[in-house]
Amino acid sequence: MNAPNMAGWRPTMGDGAVSASPTASGDKALLLEEPLIFELGRPGTCGVDIDEADLPPMDALASFLRAAPPALPGLTEPEAVRHYTRLSRQNYAIDLGPFPLGSCTMKHNPRLNEKVARLPGFADVHPLAPQQTVRGALDVINHLAFWLIELTGMHGVAMSPKAGAHGELCGLLCIKAAIAARGEDRHVILVPESAHGTNPATAAFAGFSVESIPATSDGRVDLAALKVKLGPQVAGVMITNPNTCGLFERDMKAISDAVHAAGGYVYCDGANFNAVVGKVRPGDLGIDAMHINLHKTFSTPHGGGGPGSGPVVLSAALSPFGPLPFTARRADGSVVLIEEEDAAAEHPHSFGRMAAFHGQMGMFTRALAYILSHGADGLKQVAEDAVLNANYVLRSLEDVLDAPFGAAGPCMHEALFSDAGLAEGFSTLDIAKGLIDEGFHPMTVYFPLVVHGAMLVEPTETESKAGLDRFIGSLRHVAERARAGDDSLHGAPHFAPRRRLDETLAARKPVLVWKDQAGE
Repeated sequence: MNAPNMAGWRPTMGDGAVSASPTASGDKALLLEEPLIFELGRPGTCGVDIDEADLPPMDALASFLRAAPPALPGLTEPEAVRHYTRLSRQNYAIDLGPFPLGSCTMKHNPRLNEKVARLPGFADVHPLAPQQTVRGALDVINHLAFWLIELTGMHGVAMSPKAGAHGELCGLLCIKAAIAARGEDRHVILVPESAHGTNPATAAFAGFSVESIPATSDGRVDLAALKVKLGPQVAGVMITNPNTCGLFERDMKAISDAVHAAGGYVYCDGANFNAVVGKVRPGDLGIDAMHINLHKTFSTPHGGGGPGSGPVVLSAALSPFGPLPFTARRADGSVVLIEEEDAAAEHPHSFGRMAAFHGQMGMFTRALAYILSHGADGLKQVAEDAVLNANYVLRSLEDVLDAPFGAAGPCMHEALFSDAGLAEGFSTLDIAKGLIDEGFHPMTVYFPLVVHGAMLVEPTETESKAGLDRFIGSLRHVAERARAGDDSLHGAPHFAPRRRLDETLAARKPVLVWKDQAGE
């Protein structure tokens, strides 16, 4: 990350301690300007008293002895605790307010899930532990696998993929193995414009050529254009449903039927399953493979909150080619993990492994707790409330923000706006930065690419009407300022710990390593 503006902090001439003028430093009330920890530290200071070590002769290791102390910041314990606590207060978090990021489903994580994940036997399970000592953990994996299959109407599931893009790769490798088993050479994957950006990248990584399918004027896949592209060279289609315009693909079954008739397979990006869980079973729509982001639909920590998990549900046509390992329940009720030594007899057509072990146990326990605590009726309500909230946002703001597909019918999990209608010289970035001054994290911006100046808002089902009204009111205020040409918006954010950065420079030339004044 780029170093903050440290103009107000001045090192002293003596022991390296740092002093600052409150006025120059930018301190305001309880918001303290925070220098880097290296600039706070003082050489020779340590929060722990450690006796000098009486080392025996180490001739063999003499060349490895340090010539100088490590360049670590020297702080007392209170200083270290206060430093990181002050930094944490400058972070936005889901426990402070909504993350309205479109296509990301950043929602509240129920504390019950966290409690279950920390139970002994789950929190401390080791992937190399003998199977007979982790029967409970294997049963949880198998139980979750059952419900994922049940909710999607599919035939099997690969639990080991670690995230959405990892799941995409898993699905495409299954398709590749199935095509090879038929003795065919199909090398093209069709990807609609409204699909997630990782889809074409994953297809290319798996060795396929990618051809784009245009969208119709209402933001959905052009079925006629898709059919024209189908042929003996097409391995399948990667489609996102609901798509990144926040719309349900009404022709999904017709798309699947056409692809299957041409000998291909249908991969569905399931990142937006949150909008249809309990309402639609992808298997009924002819889908052959779909990853499920447990950290989206089933509310487990996302991004910096913890590792992801992207199980892939598979149709009967692709299940024989799924990866190892997987759990199997024996006739006596016990659950075992099927590994390479069992593959010849139980899973001979597997394409191999996606990961070293079985997957992310903490994600599995959280997701199963979420599913069981909601039940079938609760999961259905998850989708209904997510869609209701997104449509409430869409209809509440379409008079001040352009909604390019507002007339295409109800949206699903997210509302899509554009920068059309803003005053000349004002852009989506001004809206996003202005929202920070209102106390909210910005929405997803400039995605999907099919909409100029896109603003993608996903409120999720966990936001109350009162919370949505606060967000809508703030976004409306910022939009009205942009439409009226309020020049102060160009300088937003004004009240955040940092002003507007040069994001291009920060992305291309990030400062990731601290160096002292001597450049060492």
